[in-house]
Amino acid sequence: MNMPPSAAPAQPIPNYLAWSISMTVLGFCLCCIIGCAPGIVGIVYGSQVNSKANQGDLEGARKASENAKIWCWVATAVVALGLLLNIGSFMMGGTAQYMEMMQQMQNAR
Repeated sequence: MNMPPSAAPAQPIPNYLAWSISMTVLGFCLCCIIGCAPGIVGIVYGSQVNSKANQGDLEGARKASENAKIWCWVATAVVALGLLLNIGSFMMGGTAQYMEMMQQMQNAR
């Protein structure tokens, strides 16, 4: 009995979903809404990988995987920048200024 050749790749194509989801959450926590945008794009491309591979579109799955990886690196850079800005703000007394501003707002009531 001859078996038809399998369309599945020899090695699974990485989807980078865990990386993109974690960078999205960190981007939201460290930067702002804009900081999580590259991670969301990575999630979109990462979710396309498995569906395209299951449909037999291996080239499309590889391209989606490459795009997801690129956007994960962009998200990682944004998160690193946000982390550095938060550390710099803390070191420059940003927390004290924030607390002073909150105190003034409470006193204005």
